[in-house]
Amino acid sequence: MRILLTNDDGIHAEGLAALERIARQLSDDVWVVAPEHDQSGFAHSLSLSDPLRLRKVGEKHYAVRGTPTDCVIMGCRKIMPELPDLILSGVNSGSNTADDVTYSGTIAGAMEGTMLGIRSFALSQAYNFQNEMRVVPWETAEALAPPLLDRLLKTQLPRGVLLNINFPNCAADDVAGTVVTTQGKLTYGLWVEERADGRGFPYYWLRFGREKATDVVEGSDMAALRDRKVSVTPLKLDLTAYEMMDPLAKALS
Repeated sequence: MRILLTNDDGIHAEGLAALERIARQLSDDVWVVAPEHDQSGFAHSLSLSDPLRLRKVGEKHYAVRGTPTDCVIMGCRKIMPELPDLILSGVNSGSNTADDVTYSGTIAGAMEGTMLGIRSFALSQAYNFQNEMRVVPWETAEALAPPLLDRLLKTQLPRGVLLNINFPNCAADDVAGTVVTTQGKLTYGLWVEERADGRGFPYYWLRFGREKATDVVEGSDMAALRDRKVSVTPLKLDLTAYEMMDPLAKALS
């Protein structure tokens, strides 16, 4: 099995190294094509106004000055001698649940693979803050992902479907199981923080909230992580709201 790895945290991210160790338990033919720099929040974007710069980091390891989507395209269309059998995107530093899937470059890497007709999974590891620093239990994803992926690979996915896998913020021994979930809904989001530069001119940062989620929908990805469970969410590329087809047709008739 030929596996292509990518991420949105960049070629030197700790989560990508963890993902490679995971992938090598499934296959010896592992390729890495990841962004040169952090591309978190770039979602399913393409680099159309700037050229893509490619740098060989090592044997079957490449960095692309572009987005995760660019990396998957470069890996499949330029770098690899044949298309991969599996694309793994991650392991992201932080969960990708609920509305965050629309922002996530990690999810986008798996989306692009799915668009190319390749089985694709996104993997993310929830974390905590201690003294304003991230504490990411990478060992949880590393311990649980290989047997989980082995089981998921035996399940046939419909065309246009990818899997979004989130590991909870706890030790592997404390994980309460694995559940299939729906995409949740965030009750908080981004806000704008204003600052001033050395000359007093304003500039702005977008910031995520760290509040604990309230009104979590049971059966959702967020509920699974809250309950210290691994969340497996099937996502579809088809965004059509089929339940609105008839009402809109009647309104336009």
